[in-house]
Amino acid sequence: MQVDIVGAGIVGLAQAWSAAKRGARVRVFERSQHPCGASIRNFGMLWPIGQPAGQWHQVAQHSRQLWQELAQQTGLWLDPCGSMHLAHADDQWQVLQEFAELGPTLGYACQLLEADEVLKRLPAANSDQLRGGLFSPSEACVDPRLAPSIIIAWLRDIYQVEFFLGLTVTDVSSGQLSTSDGRQWSSDRIIVCAGADLVSLFPHQLAVSGVRRCKLQMLRTESQPGGWRLGMHVASGLTLRHYSNFEICPSLAAYRQRVAVEQPELDHYGIHVMASQNAVGEVVLGDSHEYEERIEPFDKEEIDALILQQLRQLIQLPSWKIQARWHGIYGKLGSGPVFEHEPIPEVHLFCGTGGSGMTMAFGLAEKFWEEKR
Repeated sequence: MQVDIVGAGIVGLAQAWSAAKRGARVRVFERSQHPCGASIRNFGMLWPIGQPAGQWHQVAQHSRQLWQELAQQTGLWLDPCGSMHLAHADDQWQVLQEFAELGPTLGYACQLLEADEVLKRLPAANSDQLRGGLFSPSEACVDPRLAPSIIIAWLRDIYQVEFFLGLTVTDVSSGQLSTSDGRQWSSDRIIVCAGADLVSLFPHQLAVSGVRRCKLQMLRTESQPGGWRLGMHVASGLTLRHYSNFEICPSLAAYRQRVAVEQPELDHYGIHVMASQNAVGEVVLGDSHEYEERIEPFDKEEIDALILQQLRQLIQLPSWKIQARWHGIYGKLGSGPVFEHEPIPEVHLFCGTGGSGMTMAFGLAEKFWEEKR
């Protein structure tokens, strides 16, 4: 079987791996010379705890296992660091207590910690008004700037996947795609993993899909001095408003309402703060969420200032010197982890993973190929 994949972001690379290890001949077309989209503009967090209970949490856990396998085979850096949600307010602490009671019955491995226990495990936590935390061992970290290129080289070497970088796909039909150099390519199955750029190939399908473009702003510190390590991913109480796993908590609605009344600017810019640390000691900080008509090419200093303000209340870093600022744009489906559609026979649209692409891509690809084989 000849499989052609449009897009060499993490979703496309996951599809390439799943197809190739089932014996397919695989070609990947990417209009850029190297990965430069949302797949390299993120925390590098593998974040199973953020996925809703049941099927999608299980897919995320499987995806995490596949990342571990990939790291062993390619040598890419992967830190099985785990995560800590911190509570610095009573209502945040109430939500964490509820999740610690309900979560394990739904498959989440997590542990509720009092403030003194948090500080033993996570000395970087800001002790001022700290109520406690929720630790999860399931999360891991990769370097998104490096991982895609490593995966591309490995897929070429081990599975003979052909990559056509810097070549734009201009048209897709059943059994065939066309590229900007005038060539036409015959294919048995085409998978379009174009992220937020699906509009250039299937504008109608995108318009009715429910996928919305989302812009996020992020920052990265210099390498922390003296080899200092954060130790694990850190999330603030504000993230309880963002990830659907916490929807099982009865007191979440009241907490959301308090934030909306007391700090409407956080809701306005979709700010919930998190931190991760890469192999060279830089701490990645973020982020915000602006959708569709509010997206503009210019980043807002106000957003960066709010992110840093909230993070300083969350953690203490030896150095807050910012060496990089950027934004990313991804497609996010409001009703699930991915938009999957077959508009014409054997042409599959696969996008809309939002901020969960790194977490879910490999598990989703495996699920797709198990169902389509």
